[in-house]
Amino acid sequence: MKAELIAPCGINCGVCLGYLRKKNHCPGCRIENGNKSNSVRKCIIINCAVIKSNESGFCFECDAYPCQRLKALDKRYRTRYRTSLLENLECIRQRGLATFIEKEETRWRCPVCGGTVCIHRDYCYDCGTPLTPPDQHSL
Repeated sequence: MKAELIAPCGINCGVCLGYLRKKNHCPGCRIENGNKSNSVRKCIIINCAVIKSNESGFCFECDAYPCQRLKALDKRYRTRYRTSLLENLECIRQRGLATFIEKEETRWRCPVCGGTVCIHRDYCYDCGTPLTPPDQHSL
């Protein structure tokens, strides 16, 4: 998993349906060129001037952190996908991006084929095995 696949809000683009699918493939939030999905192009967070200017490129460096948009996105991801973006960001801030990526690689790896479990579909995108990844990792 590549560091540039971790979005400023804490979403792991590498396990996103938009990134995994072949048709209308999204290269991820941080990739400058490429065919980003409409939701990424319109995203308030990825287009935030503070995000573009801060050192790490993550929301936790913003004076308004966590903003209303991030709180709403976190609630949606906690409810639907068992993932807290705020916890992801805290893990990155406290333990570093490399540690976060290691945990994500383990969390979203298919135990059957070693492929990637899609956060939005709860199945392995490589072999199709239905899976439910474990709950959010702890800091």
